[in-house]
Amino acid sequence: MSSNFETSRLNFDAKLRSILGNSNTYFQPPENLKIKYPAIIYSLDGLDTDHADNLWYRFGYRFEVQHIHSDPDVEIMDSMRTKFIYSRFDRRFVSDNLYHDVYTIYYK
Repeated sequence: MSSNFETSRLNFDAKLRSILGNSNTYFQPPENLKIKYPAIIYSLDGLDTDHADNLWYRFGYRFEVQHIHSDPDVEIMDSMRTKFIYSRFDRRFVSDNLYHDVYTIYYK
C-alpha cells in the first residue's frame, strides 16, 4: 500500500515528465546514476503547513526542481507556471557546460 507522500510524488513526477516530454525525470538520484539530458532532477525540500484556529487548513510538499539542459534558449518556465500554480523560478547557473534552471514548487 502506498503512502500519501508516495502517491503525491508519483503524480508530481508524471506532471514533470509531461513538461519535459521524455522520461528523464529523477527523484533524489544516487551519485553514481548515469543521467540522460535534458533532464529534471527533483528532491523533497520541506513540508509546508498553514494553520488557522489551531488547525491545519493547508498542507503541501516543497520540492526543489532542476531542469538541466544544454541549450541556453530552452525555457520551460511557462509550462511550470501552467502545471504548478505554486511554483517559483529561483535561479539559473551553468555547470559542466549544462544549464541548470532551479525552481521551488509546492505540491499536495
